[in-house]
Amino acid sequence: MKTQFSKLVLASVSTLAIIIVFAFSVPQQKAAAPWTIPAKYKSMKNPIPGKNVDTGKSLYSKYCKTCHGALGKGDSPRSKTLKTNCGDFSSAKFQGQSDGEIYYEAIVGRTEMPNFEKKILSENDRWALINYMRTLKK
Repeated sequence: MKTQFSKLVLASVSTLAIIIVFAFSVPQQKAAAPWTIPAKYKSMKNPIPGKNVDTGKSLYSKYCKTCHGALGKGDSPRSKTLKTNCGDFSSAKFQGQSDGEIYYEAIVGRTEMPNFEKKILSENDRWALINYMRTLKK
């Protein structure tokens, strides 16, 4: 009986040690630095506000969902492997940006956020993506 108890305690301690080591070895995400958005984009106007949302949803599924998640909350399994938190598109902070600011972030990108200028060639498709992202509100 004493041997079984010793084995149980040893197994429990070993399991706890593994959990602790794993918890500290998972990289911690940091908050993304504020974007520096050129004035050209800040004042950019959406030529098709609210239109082509289905096209935007399709593009979102193809290019964005992997990291940003189905609802744009930045909660996909892939997002947890990134160095920085990829944010929440449903947040008031994100939705409070101008369409041009979102365009810059989504299409031009930076660091871990890739550039999509050569992948989404059509200007209408780019704006359709922005229009879809606008639907991801809380």
